[in-house]
Amino acid sequence: MSHNHIATARRVLDVEARAVAALGERVSDTFEQACELLLTCKGRVIVTGMGKSGHIGSKLAATLASTGTPSFFVHPGEASHGDLGMITTEDAVLALSNSGETGEILTIIPVIKRKGAVLISMTGRPSSSLAQLSDVHLDVGVEEEACPHNLAPTTSTTAALAMGDALAIALLEARGFTAEDFALSHPGGSLGRRLLLKVDDIMHAEERLPRVNRDASLSDALLEMTRKGLGMTTVVDDDGRLIGIFTDGDLRRTLEKGLDIRQAGIADVMSPRPVTMPPGHLAAEALQIMETRKINGLVVCDADQRPVGALNTQDLLRAGVM
Repeated sequence: MSHNHIATARRVLDVEARAVAALGERVSDTFEQACELLLTCKGRVIVTGMGKSGHIGSKLAATLASTGTPSFFVHPGEASHGDLGMITTEDAVLALSNSGETGEILTIIPVIKRKGAVLISMTGRPSSSLAQLSDVHLDVGVEEEACPHNLAPTTSTTAALAMGDALAIALLEARGFTAEDFALSHPGGSLGRRLLLKVDDIMHAEERLPRVNRDASLSDALLEMTRKGLGMTTVVDDDGRLIGIFTDGDLRRTLEKGLDIRQAGIADVMSPRPVTMPPGHLAAEALQIMETRKINGLVVCDADQRPVGALNTQDLLRAGVM
């Protein structure tokens, strides 16, 4: 018996896409109320759900936590055996159940109410017990599951996931949550490195910083570049202030002009007024400057325009910023 897998995939995606699109028409005052309750919550958002709804709830708790809304998932079955102690009066409970009649969730509702925690639910049946017992109910009902038997939770879990994401992003925007705030929750990932790493962390500084005086010969500058291995050297005046830079590219242009590298002085071939940035700035900013100006190296200078460090694209690459 042959199957048209592509046709099945397209049918499933079409069913789920239509269900998610239909949710937009049902976003109303109740969504606004849910957002306000979560924004004013002094405790944490406790997400709970059983089975497939539990998996969606676990993902939603993680999304909320990483976008500025402290949250964690509590399994409703475990809640009946002690984990209800994790919920306090200042918390808000977000319960997910497609039927709205999940026994494990309904069992713990009286205790949640007694504690005085806010209860928000997401179900596919506004007339269900869970919906009726909630302070705010979000309707995530769907016309059909993508399963050909209309049994396996597919479209319904997708709808709950989408509504949860809408809730999380609405809260993110209301809190003024920034990309740097997001990175604070992801310091170990590439995003965290990109958003939190500063030029001070990766630049060549002190003895590793290539530097020659403006009276130096080109030969001396090439030796300094070779020793420091940065493909460039800074050029400073007698007070140590930056007056120029000499790079591998400058060397190629010097050779093309036919200048004698043994006789030329660095002041004659350097690039004056190089691009600089102050310390303390993000490495991502350095990358943006280098990409915009189409340069491979950048000098970091203090307030007196004295070089304190230098970096190139290879440094950014090794640090995972690009």
